[in-house]
Amino acid sequence: MTTKPLTILTGINRGSGPSSGSLILANDLYRATAASGVRTIYLGRTPVDPSWKAAFDDLIPLSTMKRPQGPGFDDYVDELTREVGALVQQLQPDVIHAQNVGFALSVALSRTAGDIPIISLAHGTEVMAAERSPAEHAALREVATASTVIVSPTTVVATRIDRLTEHQLTNRLAIIPWGIRLADAKVRERPSTKTGPLSLVYAGRLDDNKSPVTAIEALSLAGEPHHLTVIGRGPLRQDLERRAAELGVRDRVRFEGYLPRTEVWKRLPRHDAFVFTTAGTEGFGLVLIEAQAHGLPVVYSDLPGVSGVLGRTGMAYSPGKPRSLALALDALGRDPCRRNALARASVRNAHRYDIEYTARQLHKLTLRVTTTRH
Repeated sequence: MTTKPLTILTGINRGSGPSSGSLILANDLYRATAASGVRTIYLGRTPVDPSWKAAFDDLIPLSTMKRPQGPGFDDYVDELTREVGALVQQLQPDVIHAQNVGFALSVALSRTAGDIPIISLAHGTEVMAAERSPAEHAALREVATASTVIVSPTTVVATRIDRLTEHQLTNRLAIIPWGIRLADAKVRERPSTKTGPLSLVYAGRLDDNKSPVTAIEALSLAGEPHHLTVIGRGPLRQDLERRAAELGVRDRVRFEGYLPRTEVWKRLPRHDAFVFTTAGTEGFGLVLIEAQAHGLPVVYSDLPGVSGVLGRTGMAYSPGKPRSLALALDALGRDPCRRNALARASVRNAHRYDIEYTARQLHKLTLRVTTTRH
């Protein structure tokens, strides 16, 4: 007698490739789950990266034309709901993992799930959107209310969801930290001995919330001529280049553009420290763990969610304050012993966030909600 595998329906309403932290997390997470007797069906969009298919048993591209919030958005969600509803009816999954609580795909899944249990997974961006927009707030509440469990990567994100849902769903909130594929990370072996300017690296989106301009402005205020490599893309690229030129540090800033994660991981150990500059809100900050796993000291903006993930294993500065960052960088440049101590602490902390652990915890939760259903 053969046992029918547990079937999970999930997806992210974007091109199916490693273009953001949420997409990379999903790929890693379900690749780690693959050995647990689970069939995972993923709803995404074209283009589909060839490597993406390896993490999922089936990958179904959505055909409904995507439209942003604004005029016509409700019609788009209705059309997407019809497409997703037909797929749910056809596939009959045992459980739905709704990524990004409140975004269009999770709304469509919640409206068509029927008695299929939903575990919604908060990534942080949707929480920020719900705090800014009444429409996004209403969508988050709708999905959260339809969910059996709402998974958050940190207590900070969970608290914000609890507030947005007026403390009516507190008992549905669960904390499962995100993780990375630690086995693929290579720690640099050489200890740091030099004093003076540092080779710094930033990796992330180039937008106002991530605030890479803080790092560029800090270079102009620092006492040492630190160098910065910026890896990533986003709407502020030209503004950042212009700002670096205005401040006279353009020759000390290297813009790399978008790089695949494998290439980013190769380059991380070449630098003396990682700078994390988010000034507004951050769901988790996986890139911090990536940097730490490679043995880099991390200088980070002291946001509640970030400090909870790092504890005392990084060097904090005041969010959005270039002078505070400049002082931290100079202090780190003068003290190789502290850099080495932070590097060792970084590796220890990173090993708290293995994607294998995340996958096991989510699998246990999935079994619990499906067992209760049956």
